[in-house]
Amino acid sequence: MFKSLISRGLTRTIASTLLAATAFITSAAYSQQVLRVTTIPEEAATEQMRKFGPLTKYLERTLGMKVSFVPVNDYPAAVEALVNKQVDLVWFGGFTYVQAQIRSGGKVVPLAQREEDTKFRSVFITQKNSGITKLADLKGKQVSFGSQSSTSGHLMPRSFLLDAGIDPDRDFKRVAYSGAHDATIASVVSGRVDAAALDITVWNKFVNDKKVDTNKVDVFFTTPPYYNYNWSVNADMPVALQEKIAKAFFALDMSNAEGKEILTLNRASKYIPTTPDNYKGLESAGRSAGLIK
Repeated sequence: MFKSLISRGLTRTIASTLLAATAFITSAAYSQQVLRVTTIPEEAATEQMRKFGPLTKYLERTLGMKVSFVPVNDYPAAVEALVNKQVDLVWFGGFTYVQAQIRSGGKVVPLAQREEDTKFRSVFITQKNSGITKLADLKGKQVSFGSQSSTSGHLMPRSFLLDAGIDPDRDFKRVAYSGAHDATIASVVSGRVDAAALDITVWNKFVNDKKVDTNKVDVFFTTPPYYNYNWSVNADMPVALQEKIAKAFFALDMSNAEGKEILTLNRASKYIPTTPDNYKGLESAGRSAGLIK
């Protein structure tokens, strides 16, 4: 009996030691965790790396952990990467956020959005000599959207077209998908399509950087405002880390050099909190447009 008590006591001691060791290892692993970040590929890969490089370094310093940028090939891949926990933090368009939320069964948490994303817009562009001056003029034309999963480059432009009584699949001569906003602009400049729709901030960036001649190609229609992009994580991420990441975004400030560089590259004035309710309208638009079954 005495030996049995010793045996049970030894077993409990070993078990306690193993539990403590496991907790220590888990804690150590967590402290060394790499935060994997990706974005929807709304522009060329080189531009994505340039735009988010300084942000990656900032998060690494602010969070005290390694941050790795993991590029993906297309919009659906960004959705799958977060849903399957292959990445931890994603820059989503509003529609890809909705898709991820549905695909995950409600396990995606939007942490932050740019202030600009509360009243986002899309633009339709065409060559100045095309004769296209209003949405109705697009009937019988070749028109390009961006990615099929793009909020500003497809969902909302399509939604506003439908509201105007124009069905792209029925009324356009051809519907093209460029895959990215910069490619959308190039398709109009080159004359491959008659007109196209894209993200207003990308268009403004091209105009400001003098990468497009507005004497030849310009905006003929700007949509009403809607909610758009956000930074999202999987709901299984520890709440403490979610809060730390959100706080890092909210702390970015135009008044200091680092904040100004990151915000300018991200085409933002500042980051603010966001909630799932902000994107309910996009989900409704997606269902009405037949893009969500």
